[in-house]
Amino acid sequence: MMRSREIVAKDQTLIPPAFRVSYFPLVVQEGTGATVTDVDGRVYIDLLASAAVSNTGHAHPRVVDAITRQAKAFIHYTPAYMYHEHLVRLAEQLVSLTPGEFPKRVRFGLSGSDANDGVIKFARAYTGRQKVVSFFRSYHGSTYGALSLSAITPNMRRKMGPFLPEIYHIPFPDCYRCSFGRDYPSCEEFCWEQIESSYFQTILPPDEVAAIVVEPIQGDAGIIVPPPFFLPQLRKFCTEHGSLLVDEEIQTGFGRTGKWFAIEYWGVIPDIVVMGKAIASGMPLSALVARADILEALEPPADLFTCAGNPVACAAALATIEVIREERLVERSAKLGQYAMDRLLKMKDRHQLIGDVRGKGLSIGVDLVKNRQSKERAVKEALKVCWRCYEKGVLLISFSGSVLRIQPPLVIAEGDLEYALNVIDESLTEVEKGMVPDAVLEGMVGW
Repeated sequence: MMRSREIVAKDQTLIPPAFRVSYFPLVVQEGTGATVTDVDGRVYIDLLASAAVSNTGHAHPRVVDAITRQAKAFIHYTPAYMYHEHLVRLAEQLVSLTPGEFPKRVRFGLSGSDANDGVIKFARAYTGRQKVVSFFRSYHGSTYGALSLSAITPNMRRKMGPFLPEIYHIPFPDCYRCSFGRDYPSCEEFCWEQIESSYFQTILPPDEVAAIVVEPIQGDAGIIVPPPFFLPQLRKFCTEHGSLLVDEEIQTGFGRTGKWFAIEYWGVIPDIVVMGKAIASGMPLSALVARADILEALEPPADLFTCAGNPVACAAALATIEVIREERLVERSAKLGQYAMDRLLKMKDRHQLIGDVRGKGLSIGVDLVKNRQSKERAVKEALKVCWRCYEKGVLLISFSGSVLRIQPPLVIAEGDLEYALNVIDESLTEVEKGMVPDAVLEGMVGW
């Protein structure tokens, strides 16, 4: 590991700490499918997929070929002034993939963060209202607008205020750690009743709300799946009060959850769908797909970017969509996700550290606790499990303090998934037996 540690040591003197949440000193040399090789030649099974970016796997030949062919033709000419065909072809594909049978337009950007900034601009322009609502423990990115929408950790807000005005946060229903002390399903719709009475009947007049921005499954909060009634109720509320419902699918899109977009599980039609991460298999690209009238609310140059809709990135996105369709990766995600969930639930019977297993498709959270009754987060133990998996050749991180994040490439071989789950099982046992020392925590920041 000498070369890895040398590069990491240089990195730590050159790159600011706010740029990275560190776990272990892995320096990536190459990736193929669902495996990653470091600069010292060690091969790892990847359960992170570059933070749910590499849904088609690392260096998928179809994506690489599309990138190469376009780069040889021309790398970029700004769509702020000119046109290129890939932009139009990709927009057509995204319009056809997203829920809703109405005229749509597509706004391209560079990252999920700038897409969420675009949401704020278009929602305010279209509705003539200022208030935008998001949820506690949501994560929407690191630009100022996206930061203003996010509410997941104090470190994302420390020393940087003031944030954008008229951004409000309300509780997201977490049926494992209920904010209102209720137990699902006997609580019925108590959480929505509390949101209405505590927020929309006090500090947030519904007729002043431009948009509600929601992750259909909260990602970095620890893969929080809402109860069945919640998203339909949110759609009903927005329709009744003239607010836009914004479906933030940056982490859950492009087959990750066993659907093209996670909101399909609830049959809800949003006004805007936000995309990033997996849209172009790792190339920098984001998109808003929305009702045409919403995206016609601003005039140029209110929302243009010099490098948005880069033709190389668009070519990668078109190839990504082809791969997901032709290799049936949406269906594969559902199938392998169910298998992984079943295995992890069996582990829960044997490991007291596991408090909850939740998710959809290949987006799974394993919530580790010190005590199942108190549900106190087992933060150090989660980091130790990640470290031991890393030592055994499996890339796994934790987020929301204590939740193991299982989001492998959708192309992962069944044998590799089986092996990785066995490694998690072994690592849980070794952590529970005190076989992983506290010394491994040095330098591990965690998310």
